[in-house]
Amino acid sequence: MNAETQLAPYAVRSVASLGRRIKENSASPRTEFQRDRDRIIHSSAFRRLEYKTQVFVNHEGDLFRTRLTHSLEVAQIARSIARNLYLNEDLVEAISLAHDLGHTPFGHAGQDALNACMKNYGGFEHNLQSLRVVDTLEQRYGAFDGLNLMFETREGILKHCSKGNAEKLGAIGRRFLEKTQPSLEAQLANFADEIAYNNHDIDDGLRSGLLKAKQLNEIDFYARHQREVAHIFPGISGRRAINETIRRMINELIVDLTNTSSKKILEMGLKTIDDARQAPPLISFSDQMLKEATLLKIFLRENLYRHFQVNRMTSKARRIVSDLFEIFMQEPNVLPFEYQPQDNESVYLGARKVADYIAGMTDRYAIREHKRLFLVDE
Repeated sequence: MNAETQLAPYAVRSVASLGRRIKENSASPRTEFQRDRDRIIHSSAFRRLEYKTQVFVNHEGDLFRTRLTHSLEVAQIARSIARNLYLNEDLVEAISLAHDLGHTPFGHAGQDALNACMKNYGGFEHNLQSLRVVDTLEQRYGAFDGLNLMFETREGILKHCSKGNAEKLGAIGRRFLEKTQPSLEAQLANFADEIAYNNHDIDDGLRSGLLKAKQLNEIDFYARHQREVAHIFPGISGRRAINETIRRMINELIVDLTNTSSKKILEMGLKTIDDARQAPPLISFSDQMLKEATLLKIFLRENLYRHFQVNRMTSKARRIVSDLFEIFMQEPNVLPFEYQPQDNESVYLGARKVADYIAGMTDRYAIREHKRLFLVDE
């Protein structure tokens, strides 16, 4: 039996999808969203996520999260919640696995630097770049560029979009102009992303020594679960205590999101996917949980993301990305041939090619490329 027959009436089904840009024959017995997931996993952009920064640069330690492990954690959380809400698990998994494909090396520092470099050429935004990867940049198939994913998968990848960019994107950008919502599956993947990164950043921050358990005990959400762990397991300490605390935090976030979203969906009386698109956002935390999640994000921003040791690597990352962009624009002959500007090609298209090249780099490749271009002995 096809798993999609068990879905809620307002969930996305392959048969009711807006389809692919280029029509293809069915891949039965796989659903079309299972097919999307498989294409994403086999893409070169997905493999490169293994060596792209989440918070800590890849070479700083083997146990820190990367974009790849983060994406897998997001997919696991999203599938769990989707099953509870009778939404399409395969679709939320595909969105979760693809949502960071367009991220630059060095995390948000790399993105900010590349956006600054591209200021006069249309800017750079990783959600748009993720869509560009699956629509254009991947080269695996003879019949088309990109991965030719289903509309709903592509829609979920594009979490944010300016009006100007939305106007250029056609159907996929229309919801940003009409102020409608994406599928519930896309909304869910966005929250699963937040649950994953808030909690694994705590874990990585503690593991690195940049965060201290004493600091986290100032945050009631963490302290409450830490006290529960200490009560249930007297004498517990170290990694075991941290892991027990964090998994309870994740569980509470998942349960709250599931219960709150289920209640909102029921209150709206949704009958179809179109009802979900016309409704206000329905996947959400309760007011109390939203407050706690917000306080946690503020704590991480002030104590981890702005820690002087993270700032040092951030500074290096910005310099590497900016230096690479500058030399590639000034001396395009040092670019790999497929990224070099062609005859009569506009400077805007040339800059976009440079951005594609840099955004596709892993942390360690960007560092090596910078050394090759700027150090005499390389």
